[in-house]
Amino acid sequence: MTRTSLNSQIALGVLLGIVVGVGLATLDQTTPLAIQSLYFVGLISTLFIDLLKMVLVPLVFTSIVVGVANLQTHQQINRVWVVTITYFILTMILAILLGLFVTNSLRPGEELQIAMFQDIMQASEAKQMTWQAFFAQFLHSLFLNPLAAMAQGQILAIVVFALIFGIALVVGGNRYTNILNLMKELLELILMLVNWIMRLAPFGIMALLIQLIATQDIELLMTLIQFVYVVIGTTLFHGLVILPLILFLTTRTTPIKLWKGAREALITALATSSSAATLPVTLRCVEQYLHVKPDVARFVLPVGATMNMDGTALYEAIAALFIANLVGVDLNLTQQLIIFFTAMFAAIGAPGIPSAGMITMAMVLQAVGLPVEAIAILLPIDRLLDTVRTMVNVEGDIIGSMVVQYWVDKT
Repeated sequence: MTRTSLNSQIALGVLLGIVVGVGLATLDQTTPLAIQSLYFVGLISTLFIDLLKMVLVPLVFTSIVVGVANLQTHQQINRVWVVTITYFILTMILAILLGLFVTNSLRPGEELQIAMFQDIMQASEAKQMTWQAFFAQFLHSLFLNPLAAMAQGQILAIVVFALIFGIALVVGGNRYTNILNLMKELLELILMLVNWIMRLAPFGIMALLIQLIATQDIELLMTLIQFVYVVIGTTLFHGLVILPLILFLTTRTTPIKLWKGAREALITALATSSSAATLPVTLRCVEQYLHVKPDVARFVLPVGATMNMDGTALYEAIAALFIANLVGVDLNLTQQLIIFFTAMFAAIGAPGIPSAGMITMAMVLQAVGLPVEAIAILLPIDRLLDTVRTMVNVEGDIIGSMVVQYWVDKT
């Protein structure tokens, strides 16, 4: 299947998903037609996500192992590490600062009455987590039994083990050539499976969008419309202006070329709300369409899918100030600096799965004394906002791989 035909099918799937989703949203959700339709699209969307998850763990492991080994062969590993981590930290800093600036300027939620959410807040079972508890849990999640981590889909632990395993192969030298060749052949096989799965992408994305639009709570969404506008607008500004500007200033690559090559990955991220599930598609786009060297792409992208969460960091900063406005708390500069660092740390520790930001939001709120129960306010709209921030997360990873390759090639 050619690139053009697949893109056209995905675009058609997006259009049909929106139209059918809006149509189902207007129906009574208890009618047989609505129930059967949602059941059918649920099966399709689940199948597509499960297929991506099926190849995710072996893809992450083999791509990082092979990437580390190949980079070391070319004496580039140190430079790649430095440029990758520098880029991740810089873009997250810019994202959080943008979120804090916009929210302090517009102050969404300041005029809303918190009483309208009291019932939802009382029903919330959000778990409070201190700095110390979160750090201990985060550190523990880095070093797990690799087989258990693979079985449970603990991506961060898999990334750490793959990095160590790849370095060990390099240190071992020629003694482990057969193992390295096996890893390379396994990676090639998995990438072939990814190409097969992508043939189902138009149908899977269409079903995901139908399900998302048809089941969204529109009434509650309207009560939080100002917050939704701020989050989506700020996140898109970061994704459409700041990140492409970094890419252009660094590599002279135009935004049009970027978005044209990354289109499949961005649409998949929008539909799945999972940078981890989108990783197979992201690798395919970056290597085939944006021509990033496999050695760089297979190192930067899996690490980025776990650590580089611009959209999540930006969202958590905005959400913390929004909740502060709702409960009538005026955060001072020190408290906002705490939010700044906490949001960055929480975004790094957030898994690349749908609504991962809600998992670490409790720590951000707790750090400045805001009621963790207020997370319940965001739950009804989080799924919608998660689609946009995940798309920006994936875009940041893609641009990161292009920036890293540029700096590596200069040496």
